[in-house]
Amino acid sequence: MTTSRNTVQRREVIGVLGQVQGFVSAQDLHTLIEREGGHIALATVYTQLKKLATSGEVDVIMTDRGESLYRRCVVESHHHHLSCRQCGATVEVDAPELEKWSLEIGSHFGYGELRHVVEFTGICASCQPT
Repeated sequence: MTTSRNTVQRREVIGVLGQVQGFVSAQDLHTLIEREGGHIALATVYTQLKKLATSGEVDVIMTDRGESLYRRCVVESHHHHLSCRQCGATVEVDAPELEKWSLEIGSHFGYGELRHVVEFTGICASCQPT
């Protein structure tokens, strides 16, 4: 995991992101930072989130609308998420079979140093009609 310079902007993003329950968009995070008295440009929030995602310090999921949502990682190792499309509830999924399969696919085609992102979405038990 690489680390970045510990700038004021980075600390603001990490600090507020650490207070948020669940995933949040860059725009919503920017609004929360400003509400707490922080002064940071929206473009800087995006830049910091991208760096934090690259270093593995934040999780990123993509909504059905193509929007990226972010949260502080709860699990430090590689993992996947199962997210509710209605309420946004998210659980972290350990999927060793998926990891094995991705390595087999890469090997089959002669690829090494594989990285992948897999997102599972559905409707959680609380949101399903009874």
